[in-house]
Amino acid sequence: MRTTHRRSFRVTAGAFAGLTVLSLGLAACGGEEEPGADPQEAVDAPEAEEPATWPLTGLPADEGAEQDHPVLVVKMDNTEASAPQEGLGSADLVVEELVEGGITRLAAFYYSDIPGVVGPVRSVRASDIGIVSPADGTLVTSGGAQVTLGRLKEAGIPLVSEGSEGFRRDDTRSAPYNLFADLSAVAKAQAGEAARPDDYLPWGTAADLPKGKPATSLTADFGSHATNWTFENGTYVNQNTYAAEGEEFPADSVLVLRVDVGDAGYLDPAGNPVPETLFEGEGQAQLFHDGKVVEGTWTKDGLEDAISLSTRDGELTVPAGRVWIELVPVDAKNGSVTYQK
Repeated sequence: MRTTHRRSFRVTAGAFAGLTVLSLGLAACGGEEEPGADPQEAVDAPEAEEPATWPLTGLPADEGAEQDHPVLVVKMDNTEASAPQEGLGSADLVVEELVEGGITRLAAFYYSDIPGVVGPVRSVRASDIGIVSPADGTLVTSGGAQVTLGRLKEAGIPLVSEGSEGFRRDDTRSAPYNLFADLSAVAKAQAGEAARPDDYLPWGTAADLPKGKPATSLTADFGSHATNWTFENGTYVNQNTYAAEGEEFPADSVLVLRVDVGDAGYLDPAGNPVPETLFEGEGQAQLFHDGKVVEGTWTKDGLEDAISLSTRDGELTVPAGRVWIELVPVDAKNGSVTYQK
């Protein structure tokens, strides 16, 4: 976030008095009197700098909110075979998306804090275009189908994958669940001039939220997999996480966006149609925060555009913090969301 500073000048009272006497003396000698400056005349003051915040959390950044690397988005497996997931607890933000067979995969965003090893790293989907584009992110992935890679290239989304700096296989695990990346090495290889991306969500404070309804637990069902959350001690706890102990994502909020799902146009190796989350347009939104849920609507004009949220009363903002986004298919596409008081 760049701020333009304007230089200001002040005239002291003593200096002004001296200038006035000199001006009168010159006038007495027959010179034409120049209009004197008004000592009360306002002068330009330096523009106040806006507080620096991280784009993926809205949280304050003590030393600025720009890194020398882009946002790194790791495609992470989210099945029992992925356990234990490494590095998830260091992510700024996580998006859970549908893949073939009704299971899910994670897009874990890293920017303010770059950990060491993350994974298991898995392949990309066309759904990632709408997820990654608003952050100007670079995808960290195992690869993908050629048709998908072509669409990502057309969308201008960079990828780093196996064979690049920082990737390795863990021989104690079974393929394809054994690819990991040293994200610090990936970030170093991607370092260069990188401007702070735009805010991923419309950030605000808890005080900005409407009253909402009590909701201390919720279930986001994708068809063959459901993610369960409970509100405990001020954060949302994923009851069926595959994260390593101590690496659980500390969700301050869970944002559920109901999305339509299309056909990506090809089959996976097992012969299952590959779905594509249609992450543009509008749909129902549910923001879970502080044990309550606020109902609203999300809009996203295009795949590359940011998410906007609203209620019937106007704009809805998300309290700054760590957010897990659930892109749950609409009911007609085998998705559902339930919550309890």
